[in-house]
Amino acid sequence: MFAQLPTTDAASVPADAVLLDVREQDEWDAGHVDGALHIPIGQVVARLDELPDGRLYVLCRVGGRSAQVVQYLVAGGRDAVNVDGGMFAWEAAGRPMVSSGGQDPFVL
Repeated sequence: MFAQLPTTDAASVPADAVLLDVREQDEWDAGHVDGALHIPIGQVVARLDELPDGRLYVLCRVGGRSAQVVQYLVAGGRDAVNVDGGMFAWEAAGRPMVSSGGQDPFVL
């Protein structure tokens, strides 16, 4: 049995939180949190040295990929929290988003 993953809802993520977005490039380009670190899930292991120290709030589209990354990070001793509902929940909570191309941001 797996231990409970650290999880929070999008509305409760602190404004100054360090966010790790593990979605693919096209998803990121459509809409993301300004200032978030973007490392697609398939690159996380190879790019661990890019992750800052301290608590990381991990996002994907709905929460599945981010949960996998949180499980991996926590097993490695990192302080990581899954954002339940991912970017859909972030958008629904009215949290700010930007796009890469200047168009209105949306969750792909």
